[in-house]
Amino acid sequence: MKSLVPWIVVALLMLPLLAWLARRLREAGVGAGVADWPFYVKRPLTSMEQVLYHRLVKALPENIVLAQVQVSRVLGVKRGANFHHWNNRINRLSYDFVVCEKDASVLAVIELDDRSHQEVGRQTADQKKDKATNDAGLRIIRLNVKSLPGDDAIRRAVRQPRIG
Repeated sequence: MKSLVPWIVVALLMLPLLAWLARRLREAGVGAGVADWPFYVKRPLTSMEQVLYHRLVKALPENIVLAQVQVSRVLGVKRGANFHHWNNRINRLSYDFVVCEKDASVLAVIELDDRSHQEVGRQTADQKKDKATNDAGLRIIRLNVKSLPGDDAIRRAVRQPRIG
C-alpha cells in the first residue's frame, strides 16, 4: 500500500492540469462533438480589386492573372542564404495580382494602393515588399485605386522591359 501512495498523490496533482488541458482542447475545437468553428466565408477581393482583376483579364487574355498570392509563392531564397531569416521577412506579405505567362513564369506583380497605404505600418510592409521584389529582379507595378489604367496602359506596363 505504501508504494501506491506516491502514485495517488501524483494522480491527484495531475487532475487540475488534465482538466485545464481538456478545456483548452475543447476551446480550440479539437475532439469529437465540437461546435462549429467561428469562421464565415468572405470575398477575397475588395470591390476595386475586382474591377482591376477584370480589367487585367480583359487586357491580358494571353496571360494568367492570379489574385492575392503570397509573396513566398513567387519569391524564393537564394541558395546559401539563411532561408528562415529571409523567408520570415516576406512570409506574411501578399501580392494583389501576379501576371504570368501561360507556363506560369512570372512577368510582373501588381499592387493596388488605396488610402490604407498611407498608414505607417502599411508603408513599412510596402517597402519590404518592394525591396524583396526589386532585388529578385521582378517588376512591381503600383497602381492607385483612384486612377485605374485602361487596357493599353495595362499591356504597356506589364510588357515594358525591366531596367536594372
